[in-house]
Amino acid sequence: MDESQQNFERTRREHWDRVAAGRRGLKVNGYYHRRLNKIYRHLIAPGQRVLEVGCGKGDLLAAVKPSYGMGIDFSERMIQQAAAAHPQLRFLIADAHCFALNETFDAIILSDIVNDLWDVQTVLERLRPMTHDRTRIILNFFSRLWELPLRAARRLRLANPACEQNWLTTDDLRGLLTLAGFETFRSWSEIIWPVTTPGLDALANRYIARLWPFHLSALTNFIVARPADCAASTRQTAAPSGDAPSVSIIVPARNEAGNIAAIMARTPEIGRGTELIFVEGHSSDDTYRTIERVMAENPQRRCRLFRQTGKGKGDAVRLGFEQATGEVLMILDADLTVPPEDLPRFYEAVATGKADFANGVRLVYPMEKQAMRFLNLLGNKFFSLAFSWLLGQPIKDTLCGTKVLRRTDYQKIAANRAYFGDFDPFGDFDLIFGAAKLNLKIVDVPIRYRMRTYGTTNIQRFRHGVLLLRMTAFAARRIKFI
Repeated sequence: MDESQQNFERTRREHWDRVAAGRRGLKVNGYYHRRLNKIYRHLIAPGQRVLEVGCGKGDLLAAVKPSYGMGIDFSERMIQQAAAAHPQLRFLIADAHCFALNETFDAIILSDIVNDLWDVQTVLERLRPMTHDRTRIILNFFSRLWELPLRAARRLRLANPACEQNWLTTDDLRGLLTLAGFETFRSWSEIIWPVTTPGLDALANRYIARLWPFHLSALTNFIVARPADCAASTRQTAAPSGDAPSVSIIVPARNEAGNIAAIMARTPEIGRGTELIFVEGHSSDDTYRTIERVMAENPQRRCRLFRQTGKGKGDAVRLGFEQATGEVLMILDADLTVPPEDLPRFYEAVATGKADFANGVRLVYPMEKQAMRFLNLLGNKFFSLAFSWLLGQPIKDTLCGTKVLRRTDYQKIAANRAYFGDFDPFGDFDLIFGAAKLNLKIVDVPIRYRMRTYGTTNIQRFRHGVLLLRMTAFAARRIKFI
């Protein structure tokens, strides 16, 4: 550390010690920090291992309710107050530029600290050994548009005083995260009205801040990133070896007797081993008996059959996922409009860590004629735009039946299902919403959509379309307008 950096660090340490001691007599408005606490609670599920760099008095770290929480800060006074206020957490006096911990975390928070660092890249690089493949780095930092308003607020003692700041853009932080070995996959803006104003603050920050062009005036920018080399570190699991993840393919089947033999013949063996789980759903043809017969004719395949007790594809998928033993879970629609031969590319995306959630997309390649009716195509395009806006990640096709994720992630989605409710008959939205809530990286996998060759679709365009709109509006309140 050269002399300039030493002076820089000493000045900031003395500054934050004074802030902790309350020597400035500040009239700080707590609304901004309460709002941040709520946002971070939404982003980080309770019960995780969480590290906060620049934790201050520890209130934000405590707000996310970690199973194990570690906060570091270079202000001794801040750490003393944090330890007294939150004895269930651990706190350490340390400089973010040179500390090291011999442990890993599920989530790492850097809230309003990158504006105050001497070398942001060095700090981010320090964090890399404290991550694992599923770690999420979450940062928020002030927008440069607020440089003058914040300076005025600090002079009026309406906000914490600060030393000279870095004013970094979202693109700046994306670049620094890349240099430090992280991959950014979500970014957005928050808070356009940072003071308590009954009736106005909630309206402005929950709703108006989400809309163009108002989001451009937001006070703070958020970024969610993950280790960029998590794909490389798990790449060997995609190889057909003893370490490759096993697979469960769930096949919901209602009135699909004519497709069962083709499913058995065309579905490949994937990974360390593949089980086919058929869930028959109140068919009016002989689908159940056909599955039994085809299973008996193929004793070399690992297959299981369940009769659905509830209704709807979503219920069938949940039953199949509950019974699955594979490490990677897949959905294959029994109508064979998505070719089973394409399943290995979904597996590759998830098993190698390139995706946490692989989502099939029918809207990239040309479709076979009559594979999708025109109104259905328009509806799918509408929902893809709505969901990309809602989730903060591009998603081109919400209703393609083929979706793939790890069983451990599905179990977390299922445990958190009450947050969104249990009224999705398709199962697609349930999985997509849950994946977004867990900050899973969603990757679209294009497929060539085929025309159904047996039976008729179970989708009722207008009735189900209205239901989809209702679910989208409900999810907007749970994901976007928090």
